[in-house]
Amino acid sequence: MRNVLKFTSVLATAGLALSVAACSSSGSADSAAADPNKPLVVIASPTPHAQILDYVKKNLADKAGLKLDVKVVTDYVTPNTAVQDGSADANYFQHVPYLDDFNKKQGTDIVSVGTVHLEPLGLYSKKAKAAADLKDGAEIGVPNDATNEGRALKLLADNGVITLKSGAGTTATVQDIAGNPKHLKFKELEAAQLPRSLGDLDAAVINGNYALDSGLKPAKDAILLEKAAGNPYANILAVKKGRENDPRVQKLNQLLRSAEVKKFIDDTFNGSVIPAS
Repeated sequence: MRNVLKFTSVLATAGLALSVAACSSSGSADSAAADPNKPLVVIASPTPHAQILDYVKKNLADKAGLKLDVKVVTDYVTPNTAVQDGSADANYFQHVPYLDDFNKKQGTDIVSVGTVHLEPLGLYSKKAKAAADLKDGAEIGVPNDATNEGRALKLLADNGVITLKSGAGTTATVQDIAGNPKHLKFKELEAAQLPRSLGDLDAAVINGNYALDSGLKPAKDAILLEKAAGNPYANILAVKKGRENDPRVQKLNQLLRSAEVKKFIDDTFNGSVIPAS
């Protein structure tokens, strides 16, 4: 599955590059940046990011003088590589801890423009109605990317399912588990694969966007769910460093943080997605 996702990422990135080139006489992101009338190409995860962007495009963008071109992908690599190589102007799919880790490992220079919403990470199960019901030796799926794995383990630790070593931070792995009273077994999988694997596992910690995209309702279906207060994992609008002041980017950032979008998020997702401010 990992190889398939990477192959899909390559194809998606190539498709984005061709699409942007077709929309621009010179085919470069720099030429688009010089013309505020060019569409802003934003790459996003399907749910809820693209849904929120589509709401902005259909209801708010024209009045603000902004043209939006929304590209949808399902993996966590293509959005940043596309912004870095200029085949997209911005992306909307990630939180700052993930972005910081990606920049460090990939040598990219992508920055946050502003926070938009929080998707609470949740523990889901088709075999247990509560975390206390998990059987001894149960197999738990967790995301295998550095920051989301640490986030998943923190959710379990905060709810007394496991304990982590002192000092284990946002990049904690299963090697940092200090206490495991139920002898849980952990299966590290691509984040996008976890909803599809839920039936083969005893439980899985699933990112909010993938949960929603698979038909799960975090506020209703999760047996454990992150709290919003003080949560550092709000999703952001991001661009390549130096593009923060692009007038189109600033317009989109303002619209994403507007009262209209906050109401849309509240009305559409019923607590499964929470406006950042």
